[in-house]
Amino acid sequence: MRQSISFFIYLNDLSMDDTLILPTLNLPPHKLRLRETSDGTIQVYDPLRLKWIILTPEEHVRQRFVAHLTSSLGYPSGMMANEVSLRLNGTLKRCDTVLFDRMRRPLAIIEYKAPEVPITQAVFEQIVRYNMVLRASYLMVSNGIMHYCCHVSYAPPKVTFLKEIPPYDILINFPQDTAATPDQD
Repeated sequence: MRQSISFFIYLNDLSMDDTLILPTLNLPPHKLRLRETSDGTIQVYDPLRLKWIILTPEEHVRQRFVAHLTSSLGYPSGMMANEVSLRLNGTLKRCDTVLFDRMRRPLAIIEYKAPEVPITQAVFEQIVRYNMVLRASYLMVSNGIMHYCCHVSYAPPKVTFLKEIPPYDILINFPQDTAATPDQD
């Protein structure tokens, strides 16, 4: 099933009646700021990076998921960052989104996939590899259809899957493993 979303185009030669067909996601509705470039590329405004980004299926999931976190679940956008770089085994990698605590330590890593990409063991292995460096207390994965969240304890090592993505005020009051600190590379 697909949904038709009307959007504002910042170009004079197109009308506001233009529509873009995007996959229906299992997320609350949220209006995205979209525009079309002179070469016909559709872009979405990323409020965390403060810039326009090409609208891919994965980017659609990211923007809607971040909007859900900030608008519905109370996550502070000022404590979140998209495309966070890290070095893993000498290779530069990027986390899709990282939520930081008040001390600017990683609290949650969020990984997105396009809606047609199934959430598999390989996706969890990817985010766990990122967490070997960042040592966040929460890992979230979403393809816009299915969403997973788990709490990671380090001493003793334990991963607990949560039934839903918790609101921010619950997430920050959940017992944290304060001994966990990011590895320095």
